[in-house]
Amino acid sequence: MSAHEPLPLSAEEPPVDENKLIAERREKLKKIRENGNAFPNDFRRDASAGVLQAEYSDKPSEYFDEHPLRVVVAGRVMAKRLMGKASFLSILDGTGRIQLYVARDAIGEAVYDDFKTWDLGDIVGGEGRLFKTQKGELSVKIDGLRLLT
Repeated sequence: MSAHEPLPLSAEEPPVDENKLIAERREKLKKIRENGNAFPNDFRRDASAGVLQAEYSDKPSEYFDEHPLRVVVAGRVMAKRLMGKASFLSILDGTGRIQLYVARDAIGEAVYDDFKTWDLGDIVGGEGRLFKTQKGELSVKIDGLRLLT
């Protein structure tokens, strides 16, 4: 293997072609710029993942029905699970992780289609209501979502 050949990440994953990856990301940035401000700086979060986890992770699901809590969070996308009309993101901010539940019907088809093209490592901001999933994970049911960087 030469010094210029990319190394495979694992036995199942093909090698990464850096030139192709850079070209794809430049094309995505071009599309984002065509749609408006590529790097908005007017987004303000009002909650951090660590504080939300510390204060609410032990609350039962019913608590969030009785005490609705809207939050605005932001962080780096660490995991993304696309599942048709709804998806989950795990974001990491400076204090911890929190899961975002993103439904196409809640954010609109155009935003959802853009969201599906975002990459791991992107910085996103979302706002919505705090809740617990059926598996008991503290999450934010998103009704507003933006790509920040």
